Amino acid sequence: MKSLLARICVTLLFSLSIICPDLTFGAGPSFQPQTRVGPTTGDQWEPSIAADAFGHTYILIPQYGALSICPACPTPTMYLVSSSDNGATWSEPRLIADPGSGQIDVQIKVDPVDGRTVYASWLQNNKSVIAVARSADFGQTWKTVVANRTKAGTDKDILVVKGNDVYVAYDHSQTVWASSSHDYGQTFTSVKVNPNAQFGWSLSGGGAIDTHGNIYFSWEGYEQNGQAKGPVNIYVTKSTDGGFTWTQTLLDVSGSPPDCSAFSCGWAFLGPGTAMAADNAGQLYVLWNAGTVDKGPERMWFSTSKDHGHTWSPKKDVSLAPAGVDNSFPAIIAGAAGDVRIAWMDQRNTPHWNVYYRTSKDGGSTWSAETKLSTNVAGYSYAFADGFRFPFGDYFDLTIDYLGRTQACWGEGYDYLTPGNVWYTRQLR
Repeated sequence: MKSLLARICVTLLFSLSIICPDLTFGAGPSFQPQTRVGPTTGDQWEPSIAADAFGHTYILIPQYGALSICPACPTPTMYLVSSSDNGATWSEPRLIADPGSGQIDVQIKVDPVDGRTVYASWLQNNKSVIAVARSADFGQTWKTVVANRTKAGTDKDILVVKGNDVYVAYDHSQTVWASSSHDYGQTFTSVKVNPNAQFGWSLSGGGAIDTHGNIYFSWEGYEQNGQAKGPVNIYVTKSTDGGFTWTQTLLDVSGSPPDCSAFSCGWAFLGPGTAMAADNAGQLYVLWNAGTVDKGPERMWFSTSKDHGHTWSPKKDVSLAPAGVDNSFPAIIAGAAGDVRIAWMDQRNTPHWNVYYRTSKDGGSTWSAETKLSTNVAGYSYAFADGFRFPFGDYFDLTIDYLGRTQACWGEGYDYLTPGNVWYTRQLR
């Protein structure tokens, strides 16, 4: 009887997917084994990846320790590696801007309108400068501007671009800021996204632009500063006037972050994080990790909006890890209407971690089976047959290439401090 019902459910799926909203179907896509990108010495983490419409792929990476192309550069200094054959081979690392006193929290995006202009953002000079760069020649040359300067350090910039609109969000203690440009990143205006914040700490997470030109940023509001105490509020903020004013929607409330002291990381490292995307039809997607118990394991949650952020679907657990397994570090990308792809890291192979990936062709109503992106590579102290010892950096990235396939990069390490490196894979079919 159960088998018969399952067959009926599959038959009805394509016309009435709401009947079986949690059904998993179809094999996941296959990926090449992971490969290391960038220098073979030093530590690299928190990469960002983007692909254009002409077969180029770009990965921007912060380097800790000596960088062969700039021995006198500070640490960290970011560098770019690029591929002109869709990830088959990679260029030597190169700088795209003066490193100042250090560069961190890098982002890279390709303008979806022309499919070729590349933008990058990062934090510089003790995180007091928010920089944005633009390249019109496939990453060969770059023009850099300062989007904003602050008197104290900021954190975790989030870059979103579409045509002449360029936005970068970042957090500064209790508040989230957004710098907005409407002249292709030449000049910026900066405002507080949450000017009346009553939080001890805010962390920016993801961003998107819909088909109406509305801009969205997702972020987390911690109620206590510098302490792993809950609750943690998950928000999406929206601007309909080019980033000048913002309204916010509360998506979820999480317990406090799991303890991370055994791996030498900060109080919020394993705490809730968000990622956000919009497909070509304007449907919005948010992926985040959150838990119901203070310092307990967190699940990976998904929600979508079909009405430009006015309402959001009930959150759905999209990880197939057993109950009690910690899930963290969401990543998301979207393409054509209803095409959304997600990835995250979880600890189902306790005590080790892996990167898992799923796709949906119907806006998140149904999902493919899981694909494990991380594979073992011999010769690294943090790599094992069943996973890696610890996530290196608190975010990783996905992109969709000109063939419509997914490419991904992430960090693996021994603990929060060292050693660790950036790894890459691409979809084969």
